[in-house]
Amino acid sequence: MNSVTSMLSSIEQEIRKQRFGSSPKSLYDPIHYIMGLGGKRLRPLLAMLSYSLYEADSKKIVKYATAVEVFHNFTLLHDDIMDKAPLRRGKPTVHEKWNTNTAILSGDVMQIKVYDQFLDIEGKLLKEVLKALNQCATEVCEGQQWDMEFESMPHVTEQQYLEMIKLKTAVLLGFSLELGALLAKAPVRERKALKEFGINIGIGFQLKDDLLDVYADKAKFGKQVGGDIIANKKTYLLIKAKEKATGKDKKELEAWLSLKKFSKPQKVKAITSLYNRLNIYQTTEQKIQSYFEKGFKQLDTLKDSSQKKSLIAFTRNLINRQS
Repeated sequence: MNSVTSMLSSIEQEIRKQRFGSSPKSLYDPIHYIMGLGGKRLRPLLAMLSYSLYEADSKKIVKYATAVEVFHNFTLLHDDIMDKAPLRRGKPTVHEKWNTNTAILSGDVMQIKVYDQFLDIEGKLLKEVLKALNQCATEVCEGQQWDMEFESMPHVTEQQYLEMIKLKTAVLLGFSLELGALLAKAPVRERKALKEFGINIGIGFQLKDDLLDVYADKAKFGKQVGGDIIANKKTYLLIKAKEKATGKDKKELEAWLSLKKFSKPQKVKAITSLYNRLNIYQTTEQKIQSYFEKGFKQLDTLKDSSQKKSLIAFTRNLINRQS
């Protein structure tokens, strides 16, 4: 039961059978809608892959692994409101399809249901799982708050940005791997190594998302290409461009960033051309690879096995994605 395909199949089955509630329909339909939009199911897969390093049947923890997916989608519901995002996985976001108040409440219910899914874990282990989840959830909120504060800050450093994406995005991948190891009662040292592996690849994945927001094929991306550029979002790419730009390039960048009214396609094209001149794509790729390699180094502390090879192969496959 340890191939990625069979894990994914069991995750989808578990999600389909989940019953969050039925009435009022307007509260629960958005939950089934966002959970049914698909996605890579990366977090539950990582939890199950982590568990499989120690135990034979990863299906035993599918209920707990999918709880992480529910938590992740709850954060997306609220993030999309804050970001005013029109699309999620190529479909209208919940606040667009219903309304903002409904999206907030549906997200709240999802967060509550996450705890329900963990309640039948045995006593001492339940305490450890909930403590790790609560730390992760708090850090996710801290990361989101920093992300919003960056919008009004005139200057954000590379280090500030990397810390923000670590909190907002990467710690949940770290928790997913930690959860699998916790449920398998793995040694503390290995649990920490798996968590750090998740955090480092999580930072790499977020930087990859920043890159894809500008350079992805629109048909494959499922979100608005160039959305970060349109919103003047202080991504890694923009931070590096502001660092590197001089002379005419600096003036052009500052002019586009200060404009209140502009043609969206024209701005995306102009900023992308500027990024190309400043080699921002290559700079970002190097940073992405450094985090992935740092992550893989954490796995050196784990004994070699076919399950470890599966975890590494799965992660490397994700690294090469183009959407």
